[in-house]
Amino acid sequence: MGNREDLIAGARRCLEEKGWARTTVRDIAAASGGVSMAAIGYHFGSREALLNTALIEAIDEWGSEMGRTLANYAGDTSGEQYEAMWTGITESFSTHRNLWIATIEALLQSEHSPELRRYLAGAQVEGRRGLAAILLGVEESALAEGSVRSLGAVQMALFSGVMVQWLTDPEQAPSASEVVAGLRAIATIADKH
Repeated sequence: MGNREDLIAGARRCLEEKGWARTTVRDIAAASGGVSMAAIGYHFGSREALLNTALIEAIDEWGSEMGRTLANYAGDTSGEQYEAMWTGITESFSTHRNLWIATIEALLQSEHSPELRRYLAGAQVEGRRGLAAILLGVEESALAEGSVRSLGAVQMALFSGVMVQWLTDPEQAPSASEVVAGLRAIATIADKH
């Protein structure tokens, strides 16, 4: 690997170990195997731009992995499969805890970085579309926009909310079966109205 790639790899390690706010230029240089701090400016312009690049790369890889996991449940509308899907999702909150925390930190940082904000907004659009396609068992190109804006958006909101609960207090966060039971209760209430 060259200096640029070493810096990205080092920044990813720092994001996972220290988080966004606590990572310094010195930390990245050390985690990159001794690449000079000046190389960060040369290749990326700033610490923030390097961390954006590293985070985007990590999210893309994680998103591909999560997509493969969720694809196992595509189109199977049984409650058991939906619960099994949620089991896989909640396991990822523990397995990739540091990445999830870095993602939340990045969301806060995106307020000051238009590039990162655009990336995260685009990732949300893709995520809603992907989730709707998986749940309906259709190709993304065949989705009606209404399904993306309803089913995909609500599934993503549920995903984000459950993730925050798992990151905050895993002992009290809802299990997969509790998520499904809660959705059934909400559906019953919605059907009454």
